[in-house]
Amino acid sequence: MHPCRPAAHRVDNDPVMGYALLADLVLLLHAAFIVFVLFGGLLALCWRPVVWLHIPAAIWGILIELRGWLCPLTPLENRLRQAAGSEGYQSGFIDHYLAPLIYPAGLTPTVQLMLAALVLLINAVIYALLWRVWRKPGT
Repeated sequence: MHPCRPAAHRVDNDPVMGYALLADLVLLLHAAFIVFVLFGGLLALCWRPVVWLHIPAAIWGILIELRGWLCPLTPLENRLRQAAGSEGYQSGFIDHYLAPLIYPAGLTPTVQLMLAALVLLINAVIYALLWRVWRKPGT
């Protein structure tokens, strides 16, 4: 221990803790991406170029739900959690974290279709709003 640093402020170089922290960061990134997929179009009200990032992200989010694909962040988080000594999970992010809160029976193909439709509907409304704002003179 460094003599000038109190024990409470000591930096621990435990690799297991590092993997757990990285897994939590991937989880936060995953959640932020989902929020961006749903509502990122609203950022275009302030910064138009974000549309070029948001549209592909929204398409990706819709395809993940429609095709039943697994987001690449899910296996990354699982590997990091396993390296930290905890169990990963076999299902996708939404099924593992959100479905138990919203859909206790699990994420079925029908629910995934509804989620894809919800993402599409939210973004259609946002981009219709953007179209109206951008068509006004002086914008």
